[in-house]
Amino acid sequence: QVQLVESGGGLVQPGGSLRLSCAASGNIFEILAMGWSRQAPGKQREFVATITSGGSTNYADSVKGRFTISRDNAKNTMYLQMDSLKPEDTAVYYCNADLTEYGRRRHIFRYWGQGTQVTVSS
Repeated sequence: QVQLVESGGGLVQPGGSLRLSCAASGNIFEILAMGWSRQAPGKQREFVATITSGGSTNYADSVKGRFTISRDNAKNTMYLQMDSLKPEDTAVYYCNADLTEYGRRRHIFRYWGQGTQVTVSS
């Protein structure tokens, strides 16, 4: 079994910064792509950013230039540095990982974290 645990959410004023972390643990052989998505109240979950095992990144237009995704492969951990935060960034942020497991390396599984709340308000 694999677990993803997010941390780093909280309350921040507009223009401020937060850094989210997502730590993966368990029966992991290799983590391929990892990513962040978010869900605001009353809205559908939306893509935020992804990063491959080689470090290639992709961002939603709404966060491009303000958010930075990164990962530490040795620690199976991914980060999201969020700068110049806006009230519209308020949401529950979820991380996900596409990975293979020991004993089941022919299959790629996607796991999700439980989410962490980010609130941007004065």
